[in-house]
Amino acid sequence: MLTSTQPLVPGTLHRPGHARRRALTRWLKRISLGTGGLAIVAGIAYAWMPRPVDVDVATVRYGPLAVEVDEDGQTRVHDRFVVSAPITGNLQRIELDAGAAVSAGDVIARIDPSAPVLLDDRSRGEAGARLAAATAHQRRAEIGVARAQLVRDAAVREAARTRTLDQRGAIATSERERADDQEQLAIRELAAAETERTSAAAEVAAARAVLGEAPARPARAVEVIAPATGRVLRVVRDSAGPVAAGAPLIEIGDPRALEIVVDVLSSDAARITPGMPVAVEAWGGEPALRGEVRRVEPSAFTRISALGVEEQRVKVIAAISDPPVALGDGFRIEARIFTWRGEHVATVPASAVFRSRDRWAVYAVENGQARLRPIDIGHRGRLEIEVTGGLIAGATVILHPTDRIADGTAIAAR
Repeated sequence: MLTSTQPLVPGTLHRPGHARRRALTRWLKRISLGTGGLAIVAGIAYAWMPRPVDVDVATVRYGPLAVEVDEDGQTRVHDRFVVSAPITGNLQRIELDAGAAVSAGDVIARIDPSAPVLLDDRSRGEAGARLAAATAHQRRAEIGVARAQLVRDAAVREAARTRTLDQRGAIATSERERADDQEQLAIRELAAAETERTSAAAEVAAARAVLGEAPARPARAVEVIAPATGRVLRVVRDSAGPVAAGAPLIEIGDPRALEIVVDVLSSDAARITPGMPVAVEAWGGEPALRGEVRRVEPSAFTRISALGVEEQRVKVIAAISDPPVALGDGFRIEARIFTWRGEHVATVPASAVFRSRDRWAVYAVENGQARLRPIDIGHRGRLEIEVTGGLIAGATVILHPTDRIADGTAIAAR
């Protein structure tokens, strides 16, 4: 029998089990919150941890290395003849076409003499006055010739008479000698008068020609002769019409005798000498053509580059060993001039080398880290550079190093 005087409350008989469940729930929440917090902290820590940088790598190796100068150029015929008009006149139509074969001595063009120039009233008046003066001069010269003939005839008769008297001893010898001198003088004066008459007649003819009164003569065309055997490279002027003396008409040459002209920087030209091999590429066919440097011109010229920079350029002339038939005059090509070649050289890709302060350097890969290594370089090729010190064959270097890489940076090769 219960003796407690406290009243009974519903649910008070189960309080110990309910308390345990509530405590367990609180501990589970605490554990969950702690685990989530640790995961967040771990995630933040992992995000801030340095990661290896993905890089491209290459290996230092021994092999051939060629140092070359690459420039654009064009072909040209070695012996080119530009045929010009020898006189001023009217050119007859040239029937030759580019590519036509010609031989030395062939007639390649004809030029008719120019027609007389039309005169205006003033010029015609001046020419008429000169004709009148020339006609008067001619008449005076004819009178002079007639007078000189009379004087000569008299001197000849007098000399003959004195010689006859001298043979008889009727006159002194000095008289005969004086008569002989007068005869010779009269003969020479007649010759001078005849020359004067010829000159006056020429003046009259010239004045009549200016006025167009000279007798018409058939005009003979001047023939232009080919100076050498070859082919017509270009017809500069093919239509008929007036042409001035010295105007170019036709270019002739041998398309098989080709050479290439390459404009290189003056700094590169200083390293090029006659006899160096040349590879001619991008000429429109395969394979590359072989050639040889013939000469380097001694004078440079200024050229503006595509970027607007003034450059000093030098022309390098090279001969092609066996030019194909398809290659012609003025074709664009790409020339590679080899200035040096080595067969067993330690090389590293040029993309791995950079300047570090006052020396050349690379990033070498050692134990998964990038290590700065100063190096000594020699010849520089198009894609590779000769290493003369600082690296050994088989060493691994980083290609295209960025500002994310420094000495000691963890890296991962792709």
